[in-house]
Amino acid sequence: MLVNEGSVMPRVAPSRLPAGSLRPVAVGMPPRWLPRYTSHVAAGFPSPADDHLETPLDLNAHLVAHPAATFVVKVQGDSMAGAGIRDGDLLVVDRAREAKSGAIVVAVVDGALTVKRLRVGRNGVRLEPENPAYRPILVREDEELVIWGVVAHAIRSY
Repeated sequence: MLVNEGSVMPRVAPSRLPAGSLRPVAVGMPPRWLPRYTSHVAAGFPSPADDHLETPLDLNAHLVAHPAATFVVKVQGDSMAGAGIRDGDLLVVDRAREAKSGAIVVAVVDGALTVKRLRVGRNGVRLEPENPAYRPILVREDEELVIWGVVAHAIRSY
């Protein structure tokens, strides 16, 4: 593990990953255009909607900044509920983003896969949950920490 002024430099060992577990998203995929309206939807009192369409929105372009370095993983558990990440959500994870202290990351600690908030400080590296029912993971010097990527988006179905 490399720790350098508040950031952890990702060290990914592809040979240790399950076969087919990291597949880039949106590489070579044609855009999937969805209509986007100029009006905003009211979350309080209803408002009249405009009939004018804005430029269509391509979800690949909106969600994926680095197609060859981005993957999607499904969340299991509620340790990150305080950050708005819930059981069953899909996380869009960007391996090209720098894993800075404070970022929400997908990481492997001694073979265990987790999503947590990364904290790097004088006392070492911690992976913190966003739910008081869970304890932080203190990464010891003898443990291997591999940052798979930084969470860019969470997608939830209702």
